[in-house]
Order: sequence, then C-alpha cells, then structure tokens
Amino acid sequence: MQEKKVSIQAQLKDLENIATWFEKDDAFDVEEGLRKVKEGAELVKKLKTRLKEVENEFRELEVEMTEEE
Repeated sequence: MQEKKVSIQAQLKDLENIATWFEKDDAFDVEEGLRKVKEGAELVKKLKTRLKEVENEFRELEVEMTEEE
C-alpha cells in the first residue's frame, strides 16, 4: 500500500507549528520538546525526499520538452 503523499505546504506548516511551540514559552516541558524535535526531524527528512522527487519530475519534463523541439 502506497503511503499517501502529504503536500509540501502542509508539511512546512507542521514545521512552522513546531517552531512556534518552542517560541511561545521559555519554560516548556523537556520531554515534549524532545518529541517535537524528533517530529520536526522526521518532517525535514520527508520534505527533502519529496523535494528531490519534485526536482526530478521537473528535470524529466525539461528533457521531454527539449526533445520535442
């Protein structure tokens, strides 16, 4: 079963929410902070993968368009 692709925009919003959580209060729960850091790291990893996929799709389109000329 293929994992549903979450939009890049949605993942960026999730990262923004994590950053906002850290900025809202100087006295945050350390364990919750660790969970948020792990969540953010996983989001960054997924975003890098997805962005690479999108870059490859653009390159494929560029090659196709060049070949048609």
